[in-house]
Amino acid sequence: MPRSRIGSRPGGKKAARAAHTTHLDWALADFSGYIAADELYDGPFCILSIVDNHTFKRLSYHVLSGAPKHKDIERFFRRFHKALQARGLTLRGITTDGSSLYPEPIATVFGAIPHQVYTFHVLREITNAVLSAVAKVRKGLKAAAPKVGRGRPGTAAARRAVRLKKRIESKVGALFEHRYLFVKRRLNASERATLRRISRGQPQLRTLWDLMDEVYRLFDRRCRLATALAKLARLRARLRRFGRLREALKKLQTPGLEKALVFLDERLLGATSNAVERGNRRYRKMQKSVYRVRTKRGIEGRLALDLQRERQGDGRSATTQSLHKARAA
Repeated sequence: MPRSRIGSRPGGKKAARAAHTTHLDWALADFSGYIAADELYDGPFCILSIVDNHTFKRLSYHVLSGAPKHKDIERFFRRFHKALQARGLTLRGITTDGSSLYPEPIATVFGAIPHQVYTFHVLREITNAVLSAVAKVRKGLKAAAPKVGRGRPGTAAARRAVRLKKRIESKVGALFEHRYLFVKRRLNASERATLRRISRGQPQLRTLWDLMDEVYRLFDRRCRLATALAKLARLRARLRRFGRLREALKKLQTPGLEKALVFLDERLLGATSNAVERGNRRYRKMQKSVYRVRTKRGIEGRLALDLQRERQGDGRSATTQSLHKARAA
């Protein structure tokens, strides 16, 4: 939080607290009720952030000297909760990643509010598992290719082995080149034909394609949470029939997947935490050029400056538009 950025001059703590209160008054003036929380690691330090998931305003941050624990997250949330209570505001929902750091502190501080797990992280884990399963099929095909000797094949059996090896190598190359089709959300007619061709003779690949399509259907905003959970139960029951795929797609069995579907019933709850991720990306970009920001105090000072920049953004935009109009006239 900005209040821990203390200068050497007298009154530094009071000035920091006043600046923090001023920023909160501005940021919470149009509070949507929905926030995104995330942690950002920078060497030994960790930056905890809370951002309004609709207005994209950073509401609070705290810099830790090490990896966060449950008690750190709980203290961070309690400070923010007190700021909301002091202004008569209510939190309606929170979006985080799939980290185990958040569920317990959220329940302790905010109670039974909707908690959405970032859908991108869940889908990324599932798509990575699907691509790994495709890679295993490729390796299995490559290992099954017959060994052929050097030089021109002299017998009919040797010629058949060469032809078979070429077909398998072509199949392996096609599976590698078009592996992205197994995790693509929407396929056109040409891509579907390609997928059918490269998965011919490999039923497990067809199953992977169908399962991935069903996973994407779970996150369709047009259905409700109960419908999505029923689809998920059928998907898990179907997956249990495929021994090799069950291990590859064990991410579909994790309880975090249900939390990634909460947004289907809470229409205003953000399915992603892009609001806080955007600030993290800006910080990463800044760190590439501002090398001196490598201490706890330096990070806090830079984040406090970022809050001030956000608060003055509307004024800068109005000034820029006025200057453009004056020059055009």
